[in-house]
Amino acid sequence: MPMQVLDFAAFSEPEYDLPIFCANAFTSPVQSIVVLDLNPLYDITLYKDYKEKYFRNLMPLIQKYSELLPWGGKITSESLRFFSPVVIWSIFEPTEQNHHVLYSALMDYYKVWLELADQAIKENDASKIAHNREAQHRYLTWRAEKDPGYPLLKKLIGESHAKDLVTEFLFEGVNSLGSKSFLDYFPEYARDDGTVNKKRSMIGKSFETRPWDADGEFIGGDDAG
Repeated sequence: MPMQVLDFAAFSEPEYDLPIFCANAFTSPVQSIVVLDLNPLYDITLYKDYKEKYFRNLMPLIQKYSELLPWGGKITSESLRFFSPVVIWSIFEPTEQNHHVLYSALMDYYKVWLELADQAIKENDASKIAHNREAQHRYLTWRAEKDPGYPLLKKLIGESHAKDLVTEFLFEGVNSLGSKSFLDYFPEYARDDGTVNKKRSMIGKSFETRPWDADGEFIGGDDAG
């Protein structure tokens, strides 16, 4: 089986504060690595009302798949900040049965996102729309700079084509939704010479186990460094 990569995100218009549908999968002959989530537009540890609005009723999603697609091991705090309590982060053997489960999860999560979009109420407050747009741009800026699949893309198609794919297709909008740079949003990654520190896992702790309980409350996890 050849190497296969899926990197897909779906956004609403900024008149809506919907979570971002995110599906990332890498499959080689020896393993599959998957992240599937409805990425919150706002930090749900700070914006409790946003968590209640979108995630309180979605916990059955992860309860359905947490054993079939178990937690994939150590994940860093810098990645965790963009995940929701229903995130599927898993590494498994690429069997036909496992891929059937993954396909089922993908369809379930996307269906839920479409249902949320269908029920969403359009925002008319210009300041809130601007806030949503900036939140989307912040997410895109993070993904374009820190997406873990980028090194693989560079290996497969070369650095120039990989950069174009990331900014013009995968995370289209990073150059049009806003003008702030990565370091404007995340100044903690600035090096002394003004460039971006490429090192991962430089902030906070890492988690070996799922850091949310069955109700979606953040409980932390085993400190792994």
